[in-house]
Amino acid sequence: MGVRREAFTVRDVETQMILLIGRWVLVVVDEDDKTDCASYCHGDVGIGRDGHLKAAALHRGAPATGQNKSFSIIQNDPGGCDLQEVENLIDLEINGFPSSSKTRSDRHQRSTSDWGYVGDLVEDDDKIGLYSYKVQSTITSRLANTMIQAKMVNNAKRSQHIVFDVQVPKGAFIDSFTMEVNGITFTSSIREKSEARRMYSQAKAKGKAAGIVRSNTMDMENFKTEVNVPPGTKIQFELHYQEMIRRKLSSYEHTISVKPGRLAKHMEVDVRIIEPQGIRYVHAPNSLGDHFDGITTISKGEKKAHVSFKPTMAQQRKCPTCSSTAVDGNFVVQYDVNRETTGGELEIFNGYFVHFFAPENLDPLPKNILFVIDVSGSMWGLKMKQTIEAMKAILSELRAADQFSLIDFNHNVRCWRDNLVSATPSQVEDAKKYIQTIHPNGGTNINEALLRATFILNEAQNLGMLDPNSVSMIVLVSDGDPTVGELKLTTIQKNVKQSIKDEFSLFCLGIGFDVDYDFLQRIATDNRGMAQRIFGNQETSAQMK
Repeated sequence: MGVRREAFTVRDVETQMILLIGRWVLVVVDEDDKTDCASYCHGDVGIGRDGHLKAAALHRGAPATGQNKSFSIIQNDPGGCDLQEVENLIDLEINGFPSSSKTRSDRHQRSTSDWGYVGDLVEDDDKIGLYSYKVQSTITSRLANTMIQAKMVNNAKRSQHIVFDVQVPKGAFIDSFTMEVNGITFTSSIREKSEARRMYSQAKAKGKAAGIVRSNTMDMENFKTEVNVPPGTKIQFELHYQEMIRRKLSSYEHTISVKPGRLAKHMEVDVRIIEPQGIRYVHAPNSLGDHFDGITTISKGEKKAHVSFKPTMAQQRKCPTCSSTAVDGNFVVQYDVNRETTGGELEIFNGYFVHFFAPENLDPLPKNILFVIDVSGSMWGLKMKQTIEAMKAILSELRAADQFSLIDFNHNVRCWRDNLVSATPSQVEDAKKYIQTIHPNGGTNINEALLRATFILNEAQNLGMLDPNSVSMIVLVSDGDPTVGELKLTTIQKNVKQSIKDEFSLFCLGIGFDVDYDFLQRIATDNRGMAQRIFGNQETSAQMK
């Protein structure tokens, strides 16, 4: 999943929005029906003085005569611009939508009568009312299909921005996104990067207004759309995504981010679970706070369960006289299935099969871990603070049967201990104290540091110092940007893979907003491991769970 902060400039024309896998967003505006428009416009996309990606002022002209207009675009991250500052935002301005407008074959027209009475909405100073905020999730055989829908109305006497901002779980796949504005629906579809580039080229060749924007990977979990709408406009956002529910600490846990941002006249979170194996138990901890004690209801059958959270507007308020909402956090559902056989559960569907296997009462395997910590100058400040917090969290989880050691590196490589040591309380405490004394400086020699770590583990294995039943691994903590020694990333990947020889795994923690996460992901995947990002705007220990 990439951050999706999209932008679209539309008028009374048919529009296709395309969300893309792998950090690309493509927007195609079909102008075949330009003759139905009262005016035309186009925008130039560029970097503003504040470093943000924006659309220039819209240009209005005489009534359209069928000619096509295009706008310039930025296809790559702007040179010299901090990725953290690039918002990847092209303003969406919706203007002149008649309430009963007809589009080609009426296929985008949809009635808004299901909104009902939109009065009595609680509005902030911006006069934007949230009519409803609905989350529906259906879990079937550990696969969750989730829909988040928000219906909003601009009751101000001026045009203003309405924001749809949701958190999508790690590993989730965005299935679709639609917007309905005054009864006209704009739909999206998913395309691979190569297909997106092809469609973009075709759109330009046909004279259609098209834009392709590279999205920053920093906020992989955010989906954010900002829309500028005129007074009285009703707008509905609807996002669908899928995710596999993973078993953690003996239960499957489904987490839904519920952050409407304001009081909703109608608020609902609805989770339905269908498990052919049978459901052993269902639990919904009060993760949103004591304010909502007793509101969540759970009904459970043999193979089906239903969890509902439906607070009234009064229950949503932070206090009886407050106009702000207390609904701000994660809604969590935990459950487990019946297991009658030790061989697991095999399910077949549409020519595919999945084998669920969760053995119980097995002791964790002993681990041999080498932590390789980047202490170069680029890790100064918040990155180093996050590194220390991450290492403290990891070291606290070590068991007495585990062995570990630390390597810290900049342009040089330094070992905390010459050999692996047992994870006794005293050794763990000494390691934590050592990390806190580190002062980042110098260059970044990732290649040398990883090769030193692999040498230590290989030597320990050759000398018979490792338990035959143990597992060995390297954990690299870095921003993934080599500046000293070998600089070519593909060569570093090749060197590390040849040194590890599939004998153990490499895991990577990417620190900071400007981390080269792609490189860390590739080198970890090459060596039977995985990568995880540590974001600066979230608590480090919580991200390590």
